[in-house]
Amino acid sequence: MIERKFLDIWVEGEISNFKASTAGHLYFTLKDEKAQLPSVCFRNAARLLRFRPENGKTFRARGRITTYEARGEYQLIVEVLEPVGLGALQLAFDQLKEKLQKEGLFNPERKRPIPALPRKVGIVTSRTGAALRDILTVLKRRHNSVHVLIYPCEVQGAGASLQVMEGIDYLSRHSDVDVILVTRGGGSMEDLWPFNEERVARAIIRSQKPVITAIGHEVDFTIADFVADRRAPTPSAAAEIVCQTKEELLRRIQDFSNRLQGSLRDRLRTIRHFLDSKVGSRGFAVAEAQLKRLSQRVDDLGFRLERFGRSGNFARERRHRIEVLKHRMESLMQFRLRRAHEAFGKIAHTLDALSPLAVLERGYAVCLTPQGKVIRSAEAVEVNSSVKVRLHEGTLRATVSGKEL
Repeated sequence: MIERKFLDIWVEGEISNFKASTAGHLYFTLKDEKAQLPSVCFRNAARLLRFRPENGKTFRARGRITTYEARGEYQLIVEVLEPVGLGALQLAFDQLKEKLQKEGLFNPERKRPIPALPRKVGIVTSRTGAALRDILTVLKRRHNSVHVLIYPCEVQGAGASLQVMEGIDYLSRHSDVDVILVTRGGGSMEDLWPFNEERVARAIIRSQKPVITAIGHEVDFTIADFVADRRAPTPSAAAEIVCQTKEELLRRIQDFSNRLQGSLRDRLRTIRHFLDSKVGSRGFAVAEAQLKRLSQRVDDLGFRLERFGRSGNFARERRHRIEVLKHRMESLMQFRLRRAHEAFGKIAHTLDALSPLAVLERGYAVCLTPQGKVIRSAEAVEVNSSVKVRLHEGTLRATVSGKEL
């Protein structure tokens, strides 16, 4: 009787005892100061909610009454859930904004700088929108040598947020794209909603390239604006941010040139003043006298070398002495090498005689435990134990069948 009578009703109350199951169903109680009503929002309806219900807030629910025999009570099957006073979209916006802000994604230190001279600009927007025309007009007027790569997508309606996300990811992977513009013209909160979706915010955050957003009018703010590296009030302003005019570049270059020349002049004046102050000092005079003495010493040595060069006897004596020393050094090296070779041969012969391998070569064998330890007595092994027998060539694995002491 109850289910037939209450097929489509609205119930307003404060949510309490909210919980979500792993299957995606939502369970809560709607209550006021006099009564309470158990409610359930099954997965198909819950998927359509843009926000997450919270305890202590007032909502208006639309659905039908049914009975739950297992607990002997009636409950409300919720098909539509709306916040009272605050719109559903605004509530979803505030919840996502609070979540991302707690993660530190709005912090200024996370923002990346916008390149001053981008070679290629990526644009995510509608192919037919006025925003794209405004951006291309400004870019052409300010600096027509900048390349543009456009990723056309829907910017409102169902599925738009997915296309915007895919566009940001696509342009982020292009190595020659220096900066990405995400833009669209003005509209209502519902029209701009794709740019308030978490998937778009996450795409901007993980982008490898800096992102500028220009969404709606100057007074419109979206979640994408908060996480972007730079927000522009309009699409035209975004184009002006990303691309300086040729006149601005020339003016900056001239400013840098003037500053550099002025800095060099100041530095030269400082050095000239320093030298002028030191030339007349006693320390400079002493240093100058020392340099003169050293110069004279160099000249003197040069004259002596010139005289020695003209003297044939001096050169011949030096050459003969060098030849004698060279011959003596070679003889001594040959003698030392012969002595070392003989000593090495004696050591090698001794080692060969003492080597256990030489003993094995004469037909002897070495008996070892499986761990490689030498067995010196039959008492050290047990009957039926395993042993290794090392021969001159190869090794035998054997089992002890008996032993004699």
